[in-house]
Amino acid sequence: MATVEKIIADAFLEMAQGLESGSFGKKPKIALTGMGSEHGEENAMKAALMAAKRGVDVYYIGSLEAEGVTTVHVADDEEGHKKMEELLDKHEVDGAVTMHYPFPIGVSTVGRVITPAKGKEMFVANTTGTSSGDRIEGMIKNAVYGIITAKACGVKNPTVGILNVDGARQTEMALNQLKEGGYEFEWANSARADGGAVMRGNDVLQGTPDIMVMDSLTGNVMIKMLSSFTTGGSFEATGYGYGPGIGKDYDRLVMIVSRASGAPLIANAIEYAAQLVRGKVFEVAKAEFAKAEKAGFSKILEARKASQKNAAPAEEVKCPPAEPCPAAILGVEVMDLEDAAKALWKAGIYAETGMGCTGPVVLMSDANHDKAVEILKAAGYIG
Repeated sequence: MATVEKIIADAFLEMAQGLESGSFGKKPKIALTGMGSEHGEENAMKAALMAAKRGVDVYYIGSLEAEGVTTVHVADDEEGHKKMEELLDKHEVDGAVTMHYPFPIGVSTVGRVITPAKGKEMFVANTTGTSSGDRIEGMIKNAVYGIITAKACGVKNPTVGILNVDGARQTEMALNQLKEGGYEFEWANSARADGGAVMRGNDVLQGTPDIMVMDSLTGNVMIKMLSSFTTGGSFEATGYGYGPGIGKDYDRLVMIVSRASGAPLIANAIEYAAQLVRGKVFEVAKAEFAKAEKAGFSKILEARKASQKNAAPAEEVKCPPAEPCPAAILGVEVMDLEDAAKALWKAGIYAETGMGCTGPVVLMSDANHDKAVEILKAAGYIG
């Protein structure tokens, strides 16, 4: 009888916790390594308790105990990471939140922030790890990783924008090829007057896209700033942290926070992990990678590698006679700007290069504009 009473009591407790947290069903089990924080172990335990109240079964790996969480005792940070991996390998927990982790090449993390201008959530793709040794290939992959993560968190049709950094235009062209091949996603449109999928600083602050694509080094700086802009940088107070490691055939849910992360952010990271468990992130990943592959994902990446390998050595090109250049072509990568101008010189078109408010520009006469567009498109400098 006591067993039956316990089952009934547990069922009512789960219902009560579901009403309080807004989530029902089996509670995700998420481990948190608590040692190593710049704010002390008490900060991590506070986060564990906050997350537990939101309906997450938290396994705290450290030296502290508290009612409402399960403590797995360890002596130090190193032992804590070993215990975390053991719990993951034995499937005793569904995921983990930790302050550092050596992801393999090809895997990087999708962060999640609350943007300051409008309080909108935005996924930052990506923030730690390395998707590829090639910056642009990495950004192309990061876009897919971001889509996977957003969909697993319940965003059905996430919009994608690319931060205006080196490689943005080439990333946009590659993703348009993927889109033309049948991989469905929606471009965001910049809040700036000229619009487009390449995002500016204003779009970062406003959270214009659901997913902001960039290289992980830029993403790391970006998420630190967006997490601690109200505190002077020493305490990451808002957002959900640096996110889960995502990559093809990778199936270990490890979420990253910083040693500077405060309890509210760490609690959000634990909840973020729980959302990904409920959203079956690795099933979503498998499905998205299959769709992308069907649309030519690997072929697009291989074509990029081949074009780099077979790039012709620089040749001396004579500049045509100068003439006024009121017409402009946008969308050329900053690293390709001089080469694009020389491609026009080679065709007998005088061209100059510049940097406008929206990025790099190639300038030429009005009469040569349309022909210049054709040449730069054929050479792959613009989409």
